[in-house]
Amino acid sequence: MRARITALTIAIFVFALVAFAFVAGGSATIIEQRSRKAVRLALEAGGQSWVQVHTDGLLVNLVGTAPSEAERFRALTIVSTVVDSSRIVDNTDAEVVKPIAPPAFSLQMLRNDEGISLIGLVPKGTDREALLKRLDGLAGEGKVTDMLESADYPVPAGWAPALAFGLETLEALPRAKVSIDPGHIAVEAITDSPEEKARVEADLKRERPADVRLDAEIAAPRPVITPFTLRFLIDAEGARFDACSADTTRARTRILAAARLAGAKGDLDCTIGMGTPSPQWADAVVKALGALKDLGAGTVTFSDADVALVAAEGTDPAQFDTVVGELESNLPDVFSLKAELTKKAEAGDAVPVFSALLREDGHVVLRGRVGGERARAAVESFARAQFGAEAVYTATRLDPNLPEGWPVRTLSALEALRLMHDGMVSVTPDLIRLTGITGDRQASDKAARLFAQRLGEEAQIALSVKYDKRLDETLALPDGAECVRRLNAVLQDNKVTFEPASATIPESAAPQLEALAKAMKQCQDFRMEVAGHTDSQGSEEGNLKLSQNRAEAVLEALRARRVLTRNLVAKGYGEAQPIADNSTEEGREANRRIEFVLLDATPVGEDVPVDLPVSEDALSAEPVEAAPEAVFDESGFVDAPMEDAHGEPMPEPSDAAPAEAPAAQATEPATDAGPAEAAPAEAAPVETAPEAAPVPADSEPESAAPEAPAAAPEAATPEAAAPETAPEPSEPAVEAGAEPAAPEAAQTPPTQTPPTQTPPAEAAPVEAAPGIPVLPGAEAPGRPKPRPAGLGPAQD
Repeated sequence: MRARITALTIAIFVFALVAFAFVAGGSATIIEQRSRKAVRLALEAGGQSWVQVHTDGLLVNLVGTAPSEAERFRALTIVSTVVDSSRIVDNTDAEVVKPIAPPAFSLQMLRNDEGISLIGLVPKGTDREALLKRLDGLAGEGKVTDMLESADYPVPAGWAPALAFGLETLEALPRAKVSIDPGHIAVEAITDSPEEKARVEADLKRERPADVRLDAEIAAPRPVITPFTLRFLIDAEGARFDACSADTTRARTRILAAARLAGAKGDLDCTIGMGTPSPQWADAVVKALGALKDLGAGTVTFSDADVALVAAEGTDPAQFDTVVGELESNLPDVFSLKAELTKKAEAGDAVPVFSALLREDGHVVLRGRVGGERARAAVESFARAQFGAEAVYTATRLDPNLPEGWPVRTLSALEALRLMHDGMVSVTPDLIRLTGITGDRQASDKAARLFAQRLGEEAQIALSVKYDKRLDETLALPDGAECVRRLNAVLQDNKVTFEPASATIPESAAPQLEALAKAMKQCQDFRMEVAGHTDSQGSEEGNLKLSQNRAEAVLEALRARRVLTRNLVAKGYGEAQPIADNSTEEGREANRRIEFVLLDATPVGEDVPVDLPVSEDALSAEPVEAAPEAVFDESGFVDAPMEDAHGEPMPEPSDAAPAEAPAAQATEPATDAGPAEAAPAEAAPVETAPEAAPVPADSEPESAAPEAPAAAPEAATPEAAAPETAPEPSEPAVEAGAEPAAPEAAQTPPTQTPPTQTPPAEAAPVEAAPGIPVLPGAEAPGRPKPRPAGLGPAQD
């Protein structure tokens, strides 16, 4: 019985235990499910779906990777609102956050008459105190507005050189906005004139650091042109402008289109400016150019609203009357026309001449006729004021019978000669002829405007002005020696490498070639040699061929980068010209090189652009789509060739002014030059150029001798045959039938007034040469030679 009770008791306990375990396990499972479900719902509602929830009894295990530490903390906070924080097991982590990128540093500096403003974000390492102190000295105390912010991040690469260049730029430009970014600056500025604009652009390009990119927008107001001048002529050399002005781009297009229809060729340009006398300026000019085209030869000159039309000698009078009548009737009302038909001059008339020669060294030689002692003193004083007190040599003679207005013509001629770098001006009663080379793109316009203002629009002038961009100070172009120095410096800093024993340039050498091509942009006008060199390893013949192939490879690489290579020649020298010891690796590396060698210091002339066809529609007053602006390049007006490579005048038009013809006809070979013409040996020296000392040229027309064949281009002009218009001092001439003499010697009859000045006693006669002398490269005429600062005496 007892055993049964014991067994029953045990069974009851076991059953109770099983029941309890079942009830407890089911309760735990229900709690786990409910907890997991509640947590998941809360996380989903909170946007934290990245969390994985696992339950283990009362514990809630969280697993997953949060997008950020903030999101992880937010998920834990949500879970803690559902279950007790003691039940939460956190096994989550957060993604690794990248370092915060530094901000984009930028500085804008705005300068005007009111002061300087600074806006932007700069690195904390920037010395703002020194920056503000420097700008205070530029704008004045209290005129610098500092609105800069700074950030404590490392100074980015390229920031320091860009900041330094930007400050230098701001100092040079009184009205400008300079924006600075790492490795880049942008400049917006206003200048006072187109010349100033060109100078600023050239300075910025020249001073820009190699590792700084520059974007510059330099503006300049249109120049005020007074008088508003235009001069167009048709002669034996063709149709061309001596001066051209326009009030709008559309007007310029119409004027240049009319000029091309009248026969003008080459690179034409017309200055756009303010000061036009009438909005119908282009209408009047187009009609006048059409009239001159119908006449066939002559000149038309506009000076504000005054128009002078001069028909060439030999024009049919009936045709002249018809053309002038049509032009006079159709010109806009504000314009007045003066028309003249040139008559043939009578032979035998003596033509007085005054001339001034401006040489490359800045010295000036005055010859010819002046009215009296007071007129001579006035001319000398004016010339010294224009060219320097020590730069003027006078060899003039007095003539009381000069025509009215002679002093004004001579002084105007000297003032126009001042626009030249070197050249010559001659004055006759009917014509002023100016020839020369200049670095001023607008020199021809300025000369024509000056003559029209001083002498009137009907004054007869002949301009043959050649623009040489290497004399233009605003462009600051390097000469040949400087080009070679720059190119070889680039090669030294960025050596062009080749694949071993090959002429193949690897792709890794592209930056070096880009740097070389950039340096070549301003040096494409000089004849240079691309020389290739190797070390002494290998055979001499193989090295010679390898160096030639490598030089040609560099030439081809430059051509592929749009560099004009027509003036470059490739030549290999192999191992023949080492610059280091070939027994060491360093020496052999130095000997494997590319070099540039200057072949000619004189720049090669530019090609004349091909003319584009112009139709009659281009003359319409309405906008013309068929005449694009690209037809008329902004590079400037290029006149007809005036001098050769050595500065000698080229032949002038065959239909020159009639007043000069008698002088040419009266020219006869001199056969009786006597001792009276020789300069006294004991005369005091006069400070002039060392190559030849000028002497008075005051002989009568009958004694003027023709030039030798070597100086034929100068003798071809009527002025050259005139008594006072002497040849270039640097080019000796041989008189027909006479012994060789000094180049400045003149034939003076004993009865004439002796000169007031004498040449240097030490000037030795120069032997006549049959050809044109060839100067060394360093003294080549094409090499830009700035005018001496004080124009002091030339040194031997």
